[in-house]
Amino acid sequence: MTDTHSAIRVSEIFGPTIQGEGVLIGLPTVFIRTGGCDYRCSWCDSLHAVDKQFRHEWEMMSCEAVWQKVLALSGGRPLTVSLSGGNPAIQPFGALIKRGHDKGYRFALETQGSVVKEWFAELDVLVLSPKPPSSKMTTEWAAIEASFQAAQDKPQVVLKLVVFDENDYAFAKEAAARFPRLPVYLQPGNHTPPRPGDEDASVDVDGIMKRMEWLVDSVTHDNWFEARVLPQLHVLLWGNKRGV
Repeated sequence: MTDTHSAIRVSEIFGPTIQGEGVLIGLPTVFIRTGGCDYRCSWCDSLHAVDKQFRHEWEMMSCEAVWQKVLALSGGRPLTVSLSGGNPAIQPFGALIKRGHDKGYRFALETQGSVVKEWFAELDVLVLSPKPPSSKMTTEWAAIEASFQAAQDKPQVVLKLVVFDENDYAFAKEAAARFPRLPVYLQPGNHTPPRPGDEDASVDVDGIMKRMEWLVDSVTHDNWFEARVLPQLHVLLWGNKRGV
C-alpha cells in the first residue's frame, strides 16, 4: 500500500486556534492529532492520543478525508497545519503534505525523533523534542540525528525541550551541544497534566510559572543566551480544555 492510499490514525482534528508552544507560538493553526505513540512519558498531557485503551476513540481516515476536514476548518484559506500526537511520525503524512502544499498550506511536525521518515524533508517546520530524564524514557541520539539528516536542510528544524528540574536542564544543555546548529526552545513542564477526558482538571499555573522563572534565572545565570524560554500559552489561556 502506497503512502497516497494509506490510512492515517487520527485522534482528533481541530482549529483554527493558536499554536501554544515552541517556535510557532501564537500562530493560527489547525491541529491533526494522531493516535498512537512508541513512548509513554510519565507526565504525558495527551494520553487520549497515546494509550491504547482509548483507541476506540481514534479513527482510521484516508488522506482525502483528513484533507477535506482541514479545508472545512480553515475555510479553504491556507494556514499552518500542526501534526501532533502521540507520535505523528508513525503515520503516513507524505501525501497529505503534498496535497496541502499545492494549495499553499504549511506543515509543522513535533516528534521525539524516535521514528524517521523520508517525508520529513517535505515539512516546513520540524520540531525535534527529545524527552528528558523526568519522562522516564531513554533517548536514542542516533535516531534524533537520523531525523535531522532526513530533513535534508529543507524545513526549519528546531529543538524543543521540556524542563522540570535540574536533571532535565542538564539534558537540555546536552541536546543543544549535540546539535549546535539548531535553535533551542525551553518549556517549563506541567506537573499537573489532565487525566484523559477530564477537561476540568485543575492546572497549577502558579507552580508552572515558578518553574519558568527558575528556568529563566538558570539560562541567564549560565549565559545561555541562545536558548529561548517560552510557556505553554494554551495551558495559561484554557487550562486542560481540549480542542483549543
